Amino acid sequence: MATWTISTLERNTADGGVTVAHWRVSEVDGDYSASSYGTVGFTPDASAEGFVPYADLTESTVLGWVQAEVDKDAIEASLTANIAEQKAPVTATGTPW
Repeated sequence: MATWTISTLERNTADGGVTVAHWRVSEVDGDYSASSYGTVGFTPDASAEGFVPYADLTESTVLGWVQAEVDKDAIEASLTANIAEQKAPVTATGTPW
């Protein structure tokens, strides 16, 4: 199961509007793990209905914003595929001697 977190936020100090969310997602399966990191940019409008200032945000709220902007399913599928490749690699390096 993938675990999503917000690493940090960038915001306007004047109105508390979030301009960038830095996110991370990771998946662990026993001894194997994979992760991805990215950012999503926003153009906050403090006068818009539903605006949430920085001080009132929760990680859950911001994750909702992020996951609405990225292809959550594709990112999680990529992590699962990465772990599958680690478990059963199709290529290897080394020498036979």
